[in-house]
Amino acid sequence: MTTHPETALGGLRQLWDHLSHGLVGHDVLIERLLVALLSGGHLLVEGPPGLAKTRAVKWLAASVEGSFARIQCTPDLMPADLTGTPVYRPQSGEFEFVAGPVFHNLVLVDEINRAPPKVQSALLEAMAEHQVTAGPTTHMLPDPFLVVATQNPIEQDGTFPLPEAQLDRFLLYVRLALPDAQTERKILDLVESEGQTPALQAPRLSLADLNAARKRAMATHLAPELRDYIVRLVMATRDPTRASEVDHAVSPRGSLALASAAKARAFLRGRDHALPEDVEALAADALAHRMVLSWRAVAEGRSARDLVADILAEVDPL
Repeated sequence: MTTHPETALGGLRQLWDHLSHGLVGHDVLIERLLVALLSGGHLLVEGPPGLAKTRAVKWLAASVEGSFARIQCTPDLMPADLTGTPVYRPQSGEFEFVAGPVFHNLVLVDEINRAPPKVQSALLEAMAEHQVTAGPTTHMLPDPFLVVATQNPIEQDGTFPLPEAQLDRFLLYVRLALPDAQTERKILDLVESEGQTPALQAPRLSLADLNAARKRAMATHLAPELRDYIVRLVMATRDPTRASEVDHAVSPRGSLALASAAKARAFLRGRDHALPEDVEALAADALAHRMVLSWRAVAEGRSARDLVADILAEVDPL
């Protein structure tokens, strides 16, 4: 069945409106979730407890056709707890692979930095290759496949920081801040009203509509001048004059991530072409986690997002 791109865009806008109603003050997170959904990438969300990170993914899962699983990470988690494992069946005398929770369209990995390195490695193959290897057999994951991982920046006891190779597999890395007083009041009003009024009926975006939207989003025009702008931003992280600040600059995967995310953002706004504002809005979330700063820069209180902001101010879009 063929779905018209306008129908798919309309479904995404209904989804955006629905998520906005239940996620007060999280317009940026909602946009990044939809950008990842359209780009076929993965999303890492960092923020203190109580900022509705898990709620956001659950609302998204309830509004998009497909299967959903949540994985709560703990230090004693094993790779097979995510990927599944071969199980011996006495009736047949053979081993049968029993799929784990990673075999779903949308997977929420809560507190991913609490998972030990072996589990993170198993998840890395799933995210990068859309497949799981168990023994001699490789099993393909469903399509679409989206991982949304969360982590808490406050507690560090019993955590395992994600290695750079794993961070690089996330299309975007979103950091959430505590809300202001006005937003806090709206959240309180929303929660108070939820127990007194009937729940809103969630729109259901079909996989056919989603696939049509993804195809159309990735066909969004990216002008040569805008491609040059993206390349200049990435190359600025490799500038020898910044060698004292940057130990590891952004790889070509950063250029690809920023380009696809910018096209998805433009499509969400009803445009058939991306603009410099799309690149600038997503640059920090697409590039900062792909850099490793020098010890000197860290000691001076600098962050990768500070460096991206400086680069955006220095590099002319056109």
